[in-house]
Amino acid sequence: MRRYGAIAATLAAVILLAGCVLLPGKFVSDIALRKDGSFDFSYKGDIHVLALSKMAANERNKDTADATFEPSTCYNDETGEERTCTDDELAEQKQVWDDEQVANKAAAQERKASEEKMMKTMFGGLDPSDPRAAQEFAERLRRQKGWKSVIDKGDGRFEVEFAIAGRLDHDFTFPTIEKFPMVAPFVTIIRRVDGSVRVEAPAFASNASNSPLMGMAAAVADEKSGRNGGDSQPVLDGVLTLVSDGEILANNTDDGPVSSPLGRKLEWKVNARTTAAPTALIKIAH
Repeated sequence: MRRYGAIAATLAAVILLAGCVLLPGKFVSDIALRKDGSFDFSYKGDIHVLALSKMAANERNKDTADATFEPSTCYNDETGEERTCTDDELAEQKQVWDDEQVANKAAAQERKASEEKMMKTMFGGLDPSDPRAAQEFAERLRRQKGWKSVIDKGDGRFEVEFAIAGRLDHDFTFPTIEKFPMVAPFVTIIRRVDGSVRVEAPAFASNASNSPLMGMAAAVADEKSGRNGGDSQPVLDGVLTLVSDGEILANNTDDGPVSSPLGRKLEWKVNARTTAAPTALIKIAH
């Protein structure tokens, strides 16, 4: 129990610092890159918004009301041995403790107000402590192009379907969310001047060196699963597929490229044991 509390406190602190932390859950994602410069991208599965989870809410709602006074030991000035405290000494200790509780409560309230303000800023103006925040978050996604379906499943988990097509005359990042100043990318497609494209999926790995937030979330999920199943906690489990008629210059799949109707296909199966984020370098233009 103590271990879970320590992990939860650490994760909550990171949530407050990073604002809205989004993590993938169970998913299927596909990328198609063509030499004519066109591309398709899709993601179907879970997205977890940790700032909207019950764990984060519990951390936000903690207070010092449960603290109880415990008198300190009194000692004989001459022998140094323990002795019974006098009523005056106990009263003085209690007064000092009361003053400390008042100061601690004021500091906690000030810190909470500051954290709530920061969270609202990082959450694009939405208040994560508001019961309507999840619904408003889902509605905001539905307004953006590409989000075909967004279903609030509770406790910060959203079941989504995203699909978009376009031309690679610009870099591409998924997800991007209106008014959110900070969203860690699940997938990035970065163009290079030599005509190659680098594809990376930094969120599709649980190793702490690649994704520390996912690592902490997985640790919390492991703790909670032993007590209540942890069904709504982030569990990385998915498949990323990339197909292209371009030249595959580099990749870190287990099996390498295989033939497909479009050209060559790469596939990454990722889960809680995945230590390296999927990466590929594709030449699509001269």
